[in-house]
Amino acid sequence: MVKFLDLEKINAQYRQELKNVCERVIDSGWYILGKEVESFEEEFASYCGAKYCLGVANGLDALTLTLRAWKELGKINTGDEVIVPANTYIASVLAISENGLVPVLVEPNEKTYNLCPENVKNAITNKTKVILPVHLYGLISPMNKIMDIAREHNLLVLEDCAQSHGAKLSGEKCGSIGDAAAFSFYPGKNLGALGDAGAITTNDPELYSIIKALRNYGSHRKYENNFLGVNSRLDEIQAAMLRVKLDYLDSETTVRQSIAKRYITEINNSSVTLPTVFGEEEHVFHLFVVRVDKREEFQQHLSDNGVQTLIHYPIAIHKQQAYSELNTKTLPLTELIHETVVSLPISPVLSEDEVTKVIEAVNSYQ
Repeated sequence: MVKFLDLEKINAQYRQELKNVCERVIDSGWYILGKEVESFEEEFASYCGAKYCLGVANGLDALTLTLRAWKELGKINTGDEVIVPANTYIASVLAISENGLVPVLVEPNEKTYNLCPENVKNAITNKTKVILPVHLYGLISPMNKIMDIAREHNLLVLEDCAQSHGAKLSGEKCGSIGDAAAFSFYPGKNLGALGDAGAITTNDPELYSIIKALRNYGSHRKYENNFLGVNSRLDEIQAAMLRVKLDYLDSETTVRQSIAKRYITEINNSSVTLPTVFGEEEHVFHLFVVRVDKREEFQQHLSDNGVQTLIHYPIAIHKQQAYSELNTKTLPLTELIHETVVSLPISPVLSEDEVTKVIEAVNSYQ
């Protein structure tokens, strides 16, 4: 069976290095907000082309704390609206709701699955304060157009980079273009920790300062609490392991892109809609997502031929019980996407033979 994602094999490549840095952290005697976190923050900010980086507990917290910080700064208020693609993972929207803000779900671009600038324009009201583009599946959103809209309407832009580490647009990496950006380092991400982890990048020193306190009980100085903060800190041991894996991120991205190129070039099945790629740097292929009408039959065919697949994601946010108030909303393109998407295996440890097996399985589907 070609595994959808073999994390054991991925991390085995760096096994000794990972063990060495774990020992380094253990021997240091300092386990929370120490030198490993500081070093990772500096290295990841530099990698993204941003001035500041803050390690937090996970990607959801990265989104939530950024919006919360903007509230503390008086830039947004309870009841304000945040424009977000309707076909994203629910975490993007949970962060909005958690802050007492209103998610405004808009249909994506049919080819890229990312925010459609025209739909963003049409969704803006006098309550709109934030645009939240999600670089879904690893493809960077049309940030130049989104930033133009934001500047025209005096809106904040929070990039959701949970799936897009290293993706570029016109030479600029995601995480450095908007007013702030949120990253997840969940183990299955292109840059994955060995547990939960996340980060925020920004060029805004004031925002950086507020979030730095919020993630640590609202405190800049021990026992002095300026805000009603939370405990959301990147662990020293996870930061140390992320530092190891960051060194290999670009080379692993190149492997992902080469596999995707084979899929796009060699998959020849009219029943399967392949992803659209505009530029080599724009897509880092966290996921390789195709669309097919008879999804269950397609997945069963691939399984019968030794290929494991997953669905990202089977249920649209506005159809979830958690958002029952949105259940009557109609978003036909988003619903079609959720009903037809299938993710094929793609990872830096997939062999050429395994890639060939996936291609043959897809091409033999009728």
